[in-house]
Amino acid sequence: MEGTKVEAKSLQAIDLEVEKHHFSPSEYEIIRRVIYETGDFNYLSQIYFSDRVLSAGAAALAARTPIIVDSPMVEAGIADEIENSFTNPIYCCFEDHPRYHFLKLAKCHPEGIFIIGREATTFSQLFHLIEQQEIQPALLIITFPKLVAIEGMKKKLHSLTIPNIHMKKRKGNVGVAVGIVRGLIDLAWEVYSQSEVADSIQHSSLDSKDYSDSK
Repeated sequence: MEGTKVEAKSLQAIDLEVEKHHFSPSEYEIIRRVIYETGDFNYLSQIYFSDRVLSAGAAALAARTPIIVDSPMVEAGIADEIENSFTNPIYCCFEDHPRYHFLKLAKCHPEGIFIIGREATTFSQLFHLIEQQEIQPALLIITFPKLVAIEGMKKKLHSLTIPNIHMKKRKGNVGVAVGIVRGLIDLAWEVYSQSEVADSIQHSSLDSKDYSDSK
């Protein structure tokens, strides 16, 4: 996916300031996008990647898996890039709307991509559904700020066996979620736009030497 000249220059400026790092190329692409969206270099040490999450996320995007978000700001931040790439359907939760209540959307799309960027309550509902084996998401992106019950939230996050990206500490917001998704779209598009999706899944991977996941 091609960005604007301003975006390209901004990403170059981030690269110059970061210089050396220990991340894989694919992880760093996600992190630099988060820094671009937030202007906060502290996220260099704040983002956790589960094992093989980027390959799993790219495959889910390429399969046009539905995306469920908990904030209109996340939806607005990713809609154009999704529309210009994999065209996944996006559903935004509204707790006071029965058709778009989180629990209803989750049960309608149990294998969806779930992005929780704002509400700890929504994450608690999501975690309960996973525990009860009512849903099995393809990917979780969890970036809400942890302001209360921090240790309990951390424990839940670390117990997840589903491919996920989350914040290591209390910091986070919807801008972080947008950066993660936009970075993941760019990575996935680079892999999957070169060939048919089925061939890409078999022969191309973000876990290869050039795009390897690591904890």
